[in-house]
Amino acid sequence: MRPTIAALAFAATILAAPFASAQNQPSTSAPPGTTAPVAGSNSFTEGQARSRIEAAGFSNVTGLQKDDQGVWRGRATRNGAETAVGLDFRGNVVAGSAPAAR
Repeated sequence: MRPTIAALAFAATILAAPFASAQNQPSTSAPPGTTAPVAGSNSFTEGQARSRIEAAGFSNVTGLQKDDQGVWRGRATRNGAETAVGLDFRGNVVAGSAPAAR
């Protein structure tokens, strides 16, 4: 017996559901308005941290040091203004010097 088009469409919907929900997972960049990095064990190297901060739209990244909360912190320029920046273990880049959230 040949399956009907409706049965095939239903099966395709069921099989595609896990893939559709995976696309709704959060990205590694901070959502707009994020003001505090997240504390945690950070495995990014200094070079990787600099690259991620630059990819987020900052330039002239200087003074990067990992703090006791696992956040890479330094100074950078964006839109002509110098600001403090941070990169947490999740890859979130945040402007400002807010303490890390737990």
